[in-house]
Amino acid sequence: MEEKIDTEGNVHIGAARKIRNSLPHASYIGFTGTPISDKDRDTREIFGDDIDVYDMTQAVNDGATRPVYYESRVIKLKLNDEILAQIDAEYDRLREEGASEADLEANKKEMSHMDALLGNDATINDLVNDIITHYEDNRQHICCGKAMLVAYSRPIAMKIYKRILELRPEWTEKVKVVMTSGNQDPEEWADIIGGKAYKKELAKKFKDENDPMKIAIVVDMWLTGFDVPSLATMYVYKPMKDHNLMQAIARVNRVFPEKAGGLIVDYVGIAAALKDAMKRYTKRDQNNYGNNDIKEKAYSEFKEKLEICRDLLHGYDYSKFHHGSPAERAQMIKGAVNFMIAPDKADACKDFIKNASLLRQAVTLCRSLLVEEERFEVSFMESVRILIIRLQSPGKVTKKEINQRIAALIEQSVHSDGVVNLFDEQTEFSLFDEKFMEEVKKMKEKNLAAKLLEDLLRGRVRSLTRSNLVTGELFSNRFSETLNRYINGLLTNEEVIQELLKMAQEMMDAEQQGNDLGLSNEEKAFYDALTRPQAVKDFYSNEQLVSLTKDLTDMLRKNRTIDWNRREAERANMRRLVKRLLKQYKYPPEEAEDAMNVVLKQCEQWAENQDVA
Repeated sequence: MEEKIDTEGNVHIGAARKIRNSLPHASYIGFTGTPISDKDRDTREIFGDDIDVYDMTQAVNDGATRPVYYESRVIKLKLNDEILAQIDAEYDRLREEGASEADLEANKKEMSHMDALLGNDATINDLVNDIITHYEDNRQHICCGKAMLVAYSRPIAMKIYKRILELRPEWTEKVKVVMTSGNQDPEEWADIIGGKAYKKELAKKFKDENDPMKIAIVVDMWLTGFDVPSLATMYVYKPMKDHNLMQAIARVNRVFPEKAGGLIVDYVGIAAALKDAMKRYTKRDQNNYGNNDIKEKAYSEFKEKLEICRDLLHGYDYSKFHHGSPAERAQMIKGAVNFMIAPDKADACKDFIKNASLLRQAVTLCRSLLVEEERFEVSFMESVRILIIRLQSPGKVTKKEINQRIAALIEQSVHSDGVVNLFDEQTEFSLFDEKFMEEVKKMKEKNLAAKLLEDLLRGRVRSLTRSNLVTGELFSNRFSETLNRYINGLLTNEEVIQELLKMAQEMMDAEQQGNDLGLSNEEKAFYDALTRPQAVKDFYSNEQLVSLTKDLTDMLRKNRTIDWNRREAERANMRRLVKRLLKQYKYPPEEAEDAMNVVLKQCEQWAENQDVA
């Protein structure tokens, strides 16, 4: 904006000044995500006061971004943050005294104050060990495990990379260095840094949530304008401040499924710089994000939700979960599920699922602060939540899936040396497995047993209704009636289990009947349609009924055309054919009309569920 005069006395006017001179009464509007307020440049000084502000608080409330949390690891690294602050303060004083940025940067490179402090071999070793522990124990299972490590300088970035691979040689695909190259770089750096095409490929890999590349070590690259929604963790080993700091931490605030927030893990003491940077934004942001320390925010949220979950489980003793064997833990998980899914706890069960989910989200941010007992309790709550949800979800429940989910939870949250098995075998639940039915009868957790049977039967009845109209409707009505009686308290757990097991046995018997008669599932559906009136069974022998069924099925199969059920002429023709065949077999006239209607309905379902041959 200012006129500049060179050493020869020539005045140079920039484009911005020329525009202002040409349009003295115009309004100028600037858009920025990171307003600058430095001594030599100030966004508001140039453009004036804010017209409108869309701050981070509003963005989080709108769901456009996720909150960012802060964790200090300076003490863990044993860095003297006072010395770090003194060095930064000294550079600030030099600026105030008139030192140019070029001279200051040159001094940093020549003297290498920070490089000497942060690049010390012992310090790097402590840093890498702590990052690996923190990542493996707390962050590798969060949002695909994507993390960014911001190093102070290129040599330090390379030191960190090499030390990581010394400790974790199997991480060659997991961790990569992303930084510019220079003419003076050691030769061995070339293969690690690569060229433009290689960096482009790394960017693609890092954005892919399924790619094995999980950790990017950067210096300046990717700290602005590079969006990876799954990125949830940033390890900071580089002093930053003002808009540079705000742009950097914004890498972890992007929205991603199951992402409660981004976590900044600080190894160089940026807390003061973060608070100062917030002063450049809105008062609301300063209040909400000026002190987003995980100890005060995420951990407090964790304790609150844990207490709510405990209250909802009041009356159920799981105190031995921490020190129990895998088998004992499995039994306690089953017992807790059984406790929560009781018919009279429907509202409490919903509250538990909601708060256990919020508990899990809080844990993703503050896991490093939890003691072993808390980690085990979290694992317990999450295991119970997952199993309840799985039981309430439509679809087939498998032992294998339950075991895999629980084992993964235990491994991630507790690092147990055993696998939690909820059932004795790693096979699928089969409704028609006598061994499974006996197992259900013996289960102590009657609510859980009833729920398992309910879900299995619901799926089986739904499938049967699609393939066999008559038998499906019969069992569907019985199933609904039984559940209503159970929900209304007219049946006990024991009684509803017996009713459901009896129904399962009868469904087995119905299926076996078709096999005994030599009928396919298709033919059995028409057999049931024809024999729905009891009088028909008394009128024919089994051989006659089987012959009629097979002839009927064959006739329908041969005469079924594309869209026959949507064309009135085709439907009428099918109706005539069915009527003629029933008359041929001397089907009781008083039952013929009803049988014909049921047969045609069954044929329509047949057409909807199968492709035309």
